[in-house]
Amino acid sequence: MKTGKIPESVLKRSVLRQLHNRRDEVLLGAGVGEDCAALTLEADEVFVMSTDPITGTGKEMGSLAVITTANDLASSGAEPVGVMLTILLPEESEEALLKEIMRDAEATCEKFHMQILGGHTEVSAAVNRPVISVSGVGKVKKDAMIKTGGARPGMDIVVSKWIGIEGTVILAKERERELRGRYATTFIDRSMALDASISVLPEAAVAARSGVSAMHDVTEGGIFGALWEMAEASGVGLEIDLKKIPIRQETVEVCEFFGVNPYLLISSGCMLMAAQDGNHLVRELEKAGIKATIIGKATAGNDRVLLNEDERRFLEPPKTDELYKVIGR
Repeated sequence: MKTGKIPESVLKRSVLRQLHNRRDEVLLGAGVGEDCAALTLEADEVFVMSTDPITGTGKEMGSLAVITTANDLASSGAEPVGVMLTILLPEESEEALLKEIMRDAEATCEKFHMQILGGHTEVSAAVNRPVISVSGVGKVKKDAMIKTGGARPGMDIVVSKWIGIEGTVILAKERERELRGRYATTFIDRSMALDASISVLPEAAVAARSGVSAMHDVTEGGIFGALWEMAEASGVGLEIDLKKIPIRQETVEVCEFFGVNPYLLISSGCMLMAAQDGNHLVRELEKAGIKATIIGKATAGNDRVLLNEDERRFLEPPKTDELYKVIGR
C-alpha cells in the first residue's frame, strides 16, 4: 500500500467489513468519514478511559491491543465497552496485514462483548514496523469505581495468576526459532499457550465484588514497576516477600535464556490488588478458578521494601521493560 491514509476501498474491504460486534451504548460508531464516536450512559454511570501503544510485538497485535486496554479498564472496576484504533503501517505493507490486524481485534472484541468504535489507519514512513495506538472506553457505577491509589497501610497485597505471562508469550512467539535450539516443542507450545491467561477481566470482576480497595494491571515494567506505581499512587510503603511472588517455570527458563529479569518483564494477565482481608479475596478468586497469592502488605511511610529471606532491599522506581532488551536486537 502507498504512503498516506488508506484508500476508501481498502477501508471498506479490510477494516469496516470486519466489524460486526455492536453495543447498545454506542450511538455513532465506525464508518466512512466519521470523525468521532458517540456513546450514552445511565444516570448513575461514568465513563472510564484508557490508552496504550502496542509496539513490542508484531504477532497478533490486534488482539493484544484490545486485551491490553480492556485490562486497564477492568482494573478500575469498569465494564469495557469499546476501543478506537490508530494503526500505522510501514511503507509497502500489504493489505492482508491490515485485514489480519482487524480480524484479530474484532475476534477479541467479540470475546469480551466490546465494539470497535472507530480510529484511523495510515501507511507512514515514520514507522519501520506496525504500531497500534488504542484508546478504550468502559463504564462503571459512580460509587463502584476502583483506583490504583486505593491501598492503605495494613492492607494485604495480592496478585492473580503469575508474573511475566505476556512477556513470556511475546518472547516465545517472536523468538521461537532461537528457543527451538534449546527447548522441546512441548515447552515452547506451553509458553505460547499462556496467551490464554493474558486477560484479567475475570479476576477484576471477582475482586470488585469482594471488597478490593485498589487494582493495577501489571504491564510494562513488570511486577516491580506495578508495585512502585500502586505505592506511589496510594502514598504508602510496602513490605513484599520476593519468594511469594508467583512465577511459572516457563517464564523462569525463557527469561534465563534471553538474560532478562522476570520481575521487570511486561506482565499483562497478572492483576495487582490491595485488600483489607487478602485471605477472603484469595478464597473468592480461587472459588472462580483463579490462582491468587498474598505477597506482602502496605505499610505506613514511604519505604518500599523487598524481602528475600534475610536480605532486605528497597524497591526502585520503574525502569525500561526488559522485553526491549530482546525485541529490536
